[in-house]
Amino acid sequence: QVTLVESGGGLVQAGGSLRLSCAASGSTFNINRIGWYRQAPGKQRDLVATISSGGMINYADSVKGRFTISRDSAKNTVYLQMNSLKPEDTAVYYCNAVRTLAVTVNYWGQGTQVTVSS
Repeated sequence: QVTLVESGGGLVQAGGSLRLSCAASGSTFNINRIGWYRQAPGKQRDLVATISSGGMINYADSVKGRFTISRDSAKNTVYLQMNSLKPEDTAVYYCNAVRTLAVTVNYWGQGTQVTVSS
């Protein structure tokens, strides 16, 4: 079992910055990929950024050049630095971890609200 706890959300004006953190605990070995998704009201949950165990990074086109994902393996924590925030970035941001042993399992955090005012 993997537990993910997000922090760092809040209210910010357009053009501002926030940094989200996701601390993983439990059986964190064999986590293949960890990252962030977001879900705005009435919309589906979409990928924001992920980082693989090998260091490969993937960003949604909408956040490229503005968001940066990073990780501290010693702390089992992944970060999402969000700069130049736009009102359309408003959503609940969820941390996701994919772990493969005999089967592949997705783990989700509880989510943290990010609200960007215009």
